[in-house]
Amino acid sequence: MTRQSLAHVALVVRDYDEAIDFYVGTLGFTLVADDYVPAQDKRWVLVAPPGHPPGGATILLARAANAEQAEFIGNQSGGRVFLFLATDDFHRDYRRLLDKGVRIEREPMEADYGTVAVFLDLYGNKWDLIEFRQPR
Repeated sequence: MTRQSLAHVALVVRDYDEAIDFYVGTLGFTLVADDYVPAQDKRWVLVAPPGHPPGGATILLARAANAEQAEFIGNQSGGRVFLFLATDDFHRDYRRLLDKGVRIEREPMEADYGTVAVFLDLYGNKWDLIEFRQPR
């Protein structure tokens, strides 16, 4: 049987350091890697949310390499929610977002699957903060 999993999800950013500041400093993610790749004159920057399981997917903060890529910063999913941040305590993490000044796009609501709110990252990408009723 074939076994596959997501390793990384690339998120196009304007600047490595401002993205690290937001994801690590504001959202509380862990900086997993920050390595310079001289052959391509870029950095390999990986972040993961707190409590990230070993071997779980990480986010690759990928600096836009040209004007065409830069056009997609903040709108990688055509205006839809792009990433889903699952939490074990919605209200704790929602308060943290508010305390850190993160922009809330859609206020918390209860749905059949759990409690959810939509927030924006520093570039305007939409994220769900979600506490599922059943573990996923």
